[in-house]
Amino acid sequence: MSNESLNHRRLQATPRGVGVMCGFYAERAENATLWDIEGNEYIDFAAGIAVLNTGHRHPQVIAAVESQLQAFTHTAYQIVPYESYVSLAERINAVAPIAGNAKTAFFSTGAEAIENAVKIARAYTKRPGLITFGGGFHGRTFMTMALTGKVAPYKIGFGPFPGSVYHATYPNAAHGVTVDMALKSLTHIFKADIAPDQVAAIIIEPVQGEGGFNVAPPEFMQALRTLCDTHGILLIADEVQTGFARTGKLFAMEHHSVKPDLMTMAKSLAGGFPLSGVVGRAEVMDAPAPGGLGGTYAGNPLAIAAAHAVLDVIEEEALCNRANHLGQHLIEVLNSLRDSCPAIADVRGLGSMVAVEFVDPQTREPSPEFTKLVQERALAEGVLLLSCGVYGNVIRFLYPLTIPEKQFQQALEVIRRALSE
Repeated sequence: MSNESLNHRRLQATPRGVGVMCGFYAERAENATLWDIEGNEYIDFAAGIAVLNTGHRHPQVIAAVESQLQAFTHTAYQIVPYESYVSLAERINAVAPIAGNAKTAFFSTGAEAIENAVKIARAYTKRPGLITFGGGFHGRTFMTMALTGKVAPYKIGFGPFPGSVYHATYPNAAHGVTVDMALKSLTHIFKADIAPDQVAAIIIEPVQGEGGFNVAPPEFMQALRTLCDTHGILLIADEVQTGFARTGKLFAMEHHSVKPDLMTMAKSLAGGFPLSGVVGRAEVMDAPAPGGLGGTYAGNPLAIAAAHAVLDVIEEEALCNRANHLGQHLIEVLNSLRDSCPAIADVRGLGSMVAVEFVDPQTREPSPEFTKLVQERALAEGVLLLSCGVYGNVIRFLYPLTIPEKQFQQALEVIRRALSE
């Protein structure tokens, strides 16, 4: 069996709509290393799209899942509940940046968490409207596609989408979008599209993921909190990609002095097992009637066990500190390459949620072509990188926070060469 033969089988057996980036097939993985079926080795700076903050197959995660596997694998929590779900909710409630008493419900995917946050917000406020931001990504279901502020490839050919969804402008200093301009876009929505007393929630990524790792300025988050409080609107933080130590804190909202009413989480919550959640103010979370929330696989016991282990590892291995250490070094390396790589337009991020944006050096227009070239150069030397951004001109770095220092330095040398040649 070869990568080429498997790729031929994939094209015959699976639809083109499931886009696949790599032409090789995984056989095994360990921490920050992947091996394909032909024995080639790769340093994983993608981490399953920010899912593996604790690395591939962390021993504590494996042990937790193996133990649960010997007990039971499924009951459907809303049919026969189990203590591990309750205790995980208690742990999340204790650490989430939510004002006052908090409650948590678990689901399976990030999109599912967003869908349920919308249901909870509408049940609590009795309002229909939702405001999100251009460049944001919230999922692939119909509601979450409507919320997503990026057309290609997520929305093409799938409309119409659910209504009462409006897109404001996300502040972006690199593109000349100030906080004041972003706030004025909200004022325009209130004047032209929907009255503020009909808006249930404003949904925002504290750091945009697919949008290009754009970081929300603290003053913008403060202004949103004031705006929401003034009009009785709920503030929902989408922490699906930013959560669980990636930004140097357990949750990205901890970088701000304000707290959301609801927060969604997924990806690295369970170290590779499908689990998501919504945490929020207790009175808001209690708005839906019994039976209004749930799902057959929601809060799967194997994934719940993995999540307990993930929280233990983040604390025991001080991964928030490690995220800051690794991210700071990466930013220094990227900034040091600006002279030798004039295509670098911006280097940004929080903790280890770091990105570099590329433009054409002459026109200063976004350059997805150069971005793709950097990806290809790095992959040829065994480093797996992901792109993002509305224009596809951003490389994002999502290495496991548990990556060994020597391997991290090895990857940085490959990145230096990819940018400098």
